[in-house]
Amino acid sequence: MDNLLTTLSGSSQAALIDQDLAHIARVMPVSLRGDFGGPILPAVYWRKRLHALFDVGHLSHAQFCKVDSLLLQLDCLESAPLPEWERFAPAAAAPLPHEHTSGAAYSARSSGSSQTGRPV
Repeated sequence: MDNLLTTLSGSSQAALIDQDLAHIARVMPVSLRGDFGGPILPAVYWRKRLHALFDVGHLSHAQFCKVDSLLLQLDCLESAPLPEWERFAPAAAAPLPHEHTSGAAYSARSSGSSQTGRPV
């Protein structure tokens, strides 16, 4: 990404930075919230991407403000406690204990009758 940004003309580079900022603004909150296994991409990744944009050195005032705003948003998302419905999600997503069945019981169930001879 860095090599590409330094070889483009000013207007092309500004457009790519705008697109990158729009992408980060859309994806970062969802990625940090993640799923039952936690964040899809950690805050460290997003912070590194945002600081890399600062390092480009050709940000307009609006782009600089957007990067700063996204860094503040990242700090808030990182420090905010999980909502009530997500705090207990990992336990709810745990697999059920596996039941072992003997081959006879399985074959009786698959044939349509129980071990007692009654239809299932």
